[in-house]
Amino acid sequence: MAFSSLRLHLAVLLILTMNSIVMVESFSNPAFSKKVLVGRPQTPKSLDLAQKMPAFPAMGTLFKRNRRRKSTTMIASSSTTSNISTSNHLSSSSSLHPVQANLTKALMILYIASMCITLPLTLSPLYLLYKLRIISTTRKENLALRTGCFCSRWCLRLLPFCRLRAIPTNVRVGNIVNDHNVPQDPCVWVCNHTSMLDVFVLMAADHKLRGSKRRPLKIVYWKGLESNPVTKLLFRMCGFLPVNMTANAPGENNEYDTSSFKNLLRSSKKAFEEGFDIGILPEGQLNPNPEKGLLPIFKGAFTLAKLSRRPIQMMSLFGTHRLWHPNDMDLFKTKVEGRNISVRAYPLPKGHRFTSGDEFEATFQNVVGHFGMYGKDLEEDELEQWLDGRAWSKRMAEEEHEGDKK
Repeated sequence: MAFSSLRLHLAVLLILTMNSIVMVESFSNPAFSKKVLVGRPQTPKSLDLAQKMPAFPAMGTLFKRNRRRKSTTMIASSSTTSNISTSNHLSSSSSLHPVQANLTKALMILYIASMCITLPLTLSPLYLLYKLRIISTTRKENLALRTGCFCSRWCLRLLPFCRLRAIPTNVRVGNIVNDHNVPQDPCVWVCNHTSMLDVFVLMAADHKLRGSKRRPLKIVYWKGLESNPVTKLLFRMCGFLPVNMTANAPGENNEYDTSSFKNLLRSSKKAFEEGFDIGILPEGQLNPNPEKGLLPIFKGAFTLAKLSRRPIQMMSLFGTHRLWHPNDMDLFKTKVEGRNISVRAYPLPKGHRFTSGDEFEATFQNVVGHFGMYGKDLEEDELEQWLDGRAWSKRMAEEEHEGDKK
């Protein structure tokens, strides 16, 4: 009870502090005078179930939102089909007005600064309880993950620098759908990687993407990211899994320390047993040009899934690189070109497992790569066939037929 009370007081302190910052901005800038409006369900084919947003001042006047795009965070209804991306939302391909871009950039910097403050404040009590042996390692990691997701989500609500659209696994793709009311089996999650914002975006959208019965997710990351004290604190408290590799620029070939993979396999097995899922970024690094497709895919996710006898489930991100591009490591110098972000979690066909690393690679390229390029899914029938393995079987049959002809 004392621990719950402490967390509650910290949450209230966070909200009041962020509210004060935004309110100060509103008094100094009349452009902040319009309040956030909550989106409402629209046509049955394209329902947007908006999260309830606090009525804090936001960017409404400068972004000229129309009545059909009022929500800052939009969640697709479970009754919709997989091809639910609208042209209005994906119009982010056009550059923002300089005033809009600068305002978005300022809010993004405030968001990251707020995360650098709130994460140490909220995670430090957990660290203390763990060191005093009041809570176990597993309990500490579970609470740290929930705390990180809470901070990411609420800081984004208070400082809405982007318009985040989350498409969850309970959105039907043909006959494939996942029930968020049923506990999910352990699996390996894979996703593309286009910006330093990706982890925060995934944490902010996780409760909508995977449902209330989701298993907490441990992400595999490059150990060099621990040079930042905030990410080091977050990743270690959450029990994320490090791998060693040589530092390189986005798009360059990775050089891994293969000995770290043995530790990864052991840690992954233990994580599954303790109730966690594993998240892997198969590109292995930031992709500077997602509009041209994915970087070469590493098949380590398939190997891990095969050795642990777990299925692979996919996510995809679109638009984060237009806020913070991989080539702009200095956040203050980055050029903001858009503020619409889409994140998609794909349902897992019951009983489906990839039969080879080549099948996993082809499916990831076609499903995740397509969404990363265009911000929308393949046509529903084609998407269903890739998800359940029929598209791969068809390709193999065609190649075998061509081989017989020769």
